[in-house]
Amino acid sequence: MPTARTLFFTAPKKVEVQETSIPPLKDNEVLVETICSAISAGTEMLVYRGQFPHLADSHDAVSSNLNYPLAYGYASVGKVKEIGKEVNREWEGKLVFAFHPHASSFILHPSSLIPIPDSLTPENACFLPNMETAVNLVQDAAPILGERVLVLGQGVIGLLTSSLLSEFPLDTLITADFYELRRKAAMQIKGVHSLDSGLKTFRADSFAYTQNKFDLTLELSGSPSALNDAIELTTFSGRIVIGSWYGQKRAEIDLGGSFHHSRIKLISSQVSTISPELSGRWDKSRRFDVAWKALGRIQPEKWITHRFSIEEAARAYQLLDENPQNTIQVVFDYSK
Repeated sequence: MPTARTLFFTAPKKVEVQETSIPPLKDNEVLVETICSAISAGTEMLVYRGQFPHLADSHDAVSSNLNYPLAYGYASVGKVKEIGKEVNREWEGKLVFAFHPHASSFILHPSSLIPIPDSLTPENACFLPNMETAVNLVQDAAPILGERVLVLGQGVIGLLTSSLLSEFPLDTLITADFYELRRKAAMQIKGVHSLDSGLKTFRADSFAYTQNKFDLTLELSGSPSALNDAIELTTFSGRIVIGSWYGQKRAEIDLGGSFHHSRIKLISSQVSTISPELSGRWDKSRRFDVAWKALGRIQPEKWITHRFSIEEAARAYQLLDENPQNTIQVVFDYSK
């Protein structure tokens, strides 16, 4: 029986690559051989560190019922190598995306696969989940002509969100991150300035740059304490969009002072659902179409800083855990 190399999280900060059997292909299934898969430095690192909550009632199937050991991941790109008898032959040889854990090959029904536009490389296509998240964040934020906008966190989702926001006619677009590598990447986006959120003077620096507070702030850093910066830097009747999933991380949030009298709106944004205000006109298919087009414009594979074979998974996660300042996007390359 053929096998696949599959990554398993077995305990906090422990991963194993195991040979798993590939079952016989059913008539309505396809076999995909993986080309690359992207590691999520946010959600996936919570799983790696054992910081994830148990979300049996979650709307997000990817984040529900998490218990060790588990195969995890949701950004796999591959080529269809074999099709079942009932599957349309057009699927054969097609480049596809799948929300599937890290594995060298896998079997799925075609309805679980998303064909990749011919104009995109596999590496760019790996960014689809993060781009869909960025599209969702911008839709929930609903930026307005001439607004002053702050994006906290310039990991992959932060960079993608900033790239989308840079296409709007905003007055100001400021980003912030702890890590110089990510600030430099943000500064390559047209019209974007980036500040060091790790400095004690960060709030003063932000105000000094704009001479105003921000109409719209997006908290994408993954650090719940960053909400205090967001509250302090957002103006009267402004909006704060919270796109980070904090898992079990906790921090004291200052809802006294400026928050209480400022009528600031806190907006929870999560990609597994579509805002009720949009769901009458938008569905997942339409949002994916927007995400594919955005990937074509932005070409985010330039932010891939490290490529590992799946056998080197332990090194990849250790790097993200211990030296995140040296990374932006880490991927598994299955040709290695």
